[in-house]
Amino acid sequence: MPIYFYWGEDEYSLQQAVNSLRDRVLDPNWIDFNYTQIPPTQPDAVIQGLNQAMTPPFGMGSRLVWLVDTTVCQNCADDLLAELKRTLPAIPDTSVLLLTSRNKLDGRLKSTKLLQEYAKVQEFALIPPWKTDLLLQQVRQAAQSMGVKLTSNAVEAIVESVGNDTRLLYNELEKLQLYAGENSPPIGEAIVAELIEVNTQNSLKLAEAIRLGDTSKTLRLIAQLISRNEPALRIVATLIGQFRTWLWVKLMLERGENSEQQIAQAAEISNPKRVFILKREVMHISVRQLLTALPLLLELEVSLKQGTEPMTALQTKAIALCQIFSPSKS
Repeated sequence: MPIYFYWGEDEYSLQQAVNSLRDRVLDPNWIDFNYTQIPPTQPDAVIQGLNQAMTPPFGMGSRLVWLVDTTVCQNCADDLLAELKRTLPAIPDTSVLLLTSRNKLDGRLKSTKLLQEYAKVQEFALIPPWKTDLLLQQVRQAAQSMGVKLTSNAVEAIVESVGNDTRLLYNELEKLQLYAGENSPPIGEAIVAELIEVNTQNSLKLAEAIRLGDTSKTLRLIAQLISRNEPALRIVATLIGQFRTWLWVKLMLERGENSEQQIAQAAEISNPKRVFILKREVMHISVRQLLTALPLLLELEVSLKQGTEPMTALQTKAIALCQIFSPSKS
């Protein structure tokens, strides 16, 4: 199939798939002639991409045309739709047309339905930060693919450090790979703590400060995280995961469930021993407070994705969140 559509928020895995496709279809000796990358800022980007895809390749190998960050499945004018209908079925086997987007395809659009008919569509989704079991599995698989041996505690420490950031995961595993060298024993938690900065822990401290309604500490932690170049979206992902876990634990307790195993299973907590601490953390907060906080965090995530200045957005929502959890409202 000469047409591919890759989309999703896992930019690292998506880029790896692009690189793999490029290596597979292009002859390295003819790459300068047969590889075109078209940014979304280029006028008539999709039309240019379609025209390039219809052009036979030079020399050996195929032609690859990449429409980067296209919005054709979010907004598509009638004239562009007509051109897609005319061209997509006619793209020759000697060309590969690749479209990528961070955003979800709008299934209501005719352009989306057309591409789903002619293209191989593949999603590259980030693992939700609260799905600890999947994150642990991702670390194990990535470490195995790189030949990095880890103890179970080391795997858990890496998850605590990188969360669901795939790019950071591979960067940190490369660091551990260089440290360990070949034929070394499994890397333990102490070495991981020494080599990998655990910004996720600082984001969890931020969640704790919000839960306690401590505005000054909350703002101080936000400033520290941003000054260390911690991506705002990763901070928010950790907060959403933690508040979601607190909500599940609180709901289970209010339903009369005291089994740590049952609570861990419902809240998707990989280590049931964590439940004891979580039960203490939610003791003095209410379900209503948690249900009020989560939509604010989701609004913050959306605004950051839309390009809002991170520090201002984080500070504004953090103040509102602290007001929800201020001791006077418990």
